[in-house]
Amino acid sequence: MGSNYKPIPKDSSVELQSKDQNNHGSQNPKSSHIVDDLDYDDLNDEIDFDHLPLVIVPKEDSASSSGSGIYGAVFNLSTSVIGAGIMALPATMKVLGLIVGLILIFLMGILSEISVELLVRFAVQSKSNSYGEVVQEALGKPARILSEICIIVNNAGVLVVYLIIIGDVMSGSLRHTGVFDQWLGNGFWDHRKIVILVVVIICLAPLCALNKIDSLSTTSAASVALAVVFVLVAFIVAFIKLLEGKIGTPRLTPDFGSEKAILDLLVVIPIMSNAYVCHFNVQPIYNELENRSPQKMNKVGRLTTALCVTIYASTAIAGYLLFGKDTESDILTNFDRPLGVRFSMALTYIVRVGYVFHLVLVFPVIHFSLRQTVDALVFDGSAPLSESRKRCLGLTFVLLAVVYLGSTMIPSIWTAFKFTGATTAVSLGFTFPALIALRLSSQGPGLSSRERFLAWLMLSLAVMVSVVGVVGNVYSLQSKSE
Repeated sequence: MGSNYKPIPKDSSVELQSKDQNNHGSQNPKSSHIVDDLDYDDLNDEIDFDHLPLVIVPKEDSASSSGSGIYGAVFNLSTSVIGAGIMALPATMKVLGLIVGLILIFLMGILSEISVELLVRFAVQSKSNSYGEVVQEALGKPARILSEICIIVNNAGVLVVYLIIIGDVMSGSLRHTGVFDQWLGNGFWDHRKIVILVVVIICLAPLCALNKIDSLSTTSAASVALAVVFVLVAFIVAFIKLLEGKIGTPRLTPDFGSEKAILDLLVVIPIMSNAYVCHFNVQPIYNELENRSPQKMNKVGRLTTALCVTIYASTAIAGYLLFGKDTESDILTNFDRPLGVRFSMALTYIVRVGYVFHLVLVFPVIHFSLRQTVDALVFDGSAPLSESRKRCLGLTFVLLAVVYLGSTMIPSIWTAFKFTGATTAVSLGFTFPALIALRLSSQGPGLSSRERFLAWLMLSLAVMVSVVGVVGNVYSLQSKSE
């Protein structure tokens, strides 16, 4: 006999409601039943289908039940943190001294993790799917636009820094010899702009064209492994030279003895605050986390923080001990000369070329959130970017072109870091998360007295770092012009 009914899919649940249920009132739990695993015999025996209509309710979104595991998420989030910022940390130790520098590395890591947990908590509470959405829920549409502009400026600046480092390492700079020059001598292959362009087209464009951040979890794991190789080489060489007595006494505290030293101190603090900023990628990673929950994402954040603090502290100490007062703002440029140990030239090539590959693998992760944010800002109200392949590829091409042009005009990573660290980075990492927590706490369970104190502490520190950093940067530029 023909039938107008179709089989019920196995990935659906069945909600049974009585006919006389009041449509205007609250649902009576005794008159409805949810059946996840359909057992048709039991249903026929226990329920009168003549009086209970069936309403098919899809199960939970498959994105939350099949996606990235905890360690894939840790690698993606760690990759968002460990980028070019690690190269500037030894130079900050030269300014701050070992004791103050280490304290700040641990303190900024802890505060960053707290801000990530607050961000995840209130994004889930407000059912927001992006950084901009949770900002809008808490602070309104103008604040969302401002936060998205901050993400664009910060991420574009970081990507420009990556290309600058790749160019410095492979083709050299005014004071340092590049890998290609050491291997092949001078030639067209050693031209900085050509080297960066080839890397962008051949290595970066295919990875940046991927639609999902979960697709980058394998490359993220490889990038973290390459960062660990860099840390191990630097630490082992520093330890050997320390045993041989070839390392001078390092500075333990900041130098307040000159105007230049104080100015360097004002400039370097925002660079330190920039080191842990990954908040723009927290929501995309959470969205693709398998069986996601705030507790599971908190575990991801804590593992990431522990890994990054360890790598940062090791790199900062080893790099500063190796080169002392000669430590460059981009420490990779210090590795263009013998290190004073056996096989030193081979080790310098391993460090420099390995870290270039690390940046190539990090680049697409930062680019992902940049592209998503530009799309949300420019094409607000359009279909999701994942559903428009042409728009995705078009944005990728435009953003890569802009970042490439930026890398040919900005002189050094120190210039980029000290401005983004004092403005956009500190806003994304601390200012917005603190404001979100303070504003949305009235709509849910609220904040404990400890959490409220930490939110106000983060907000106060963010404002102080921004003001001090901007004043220091402006004064530094004026001093150089004079």
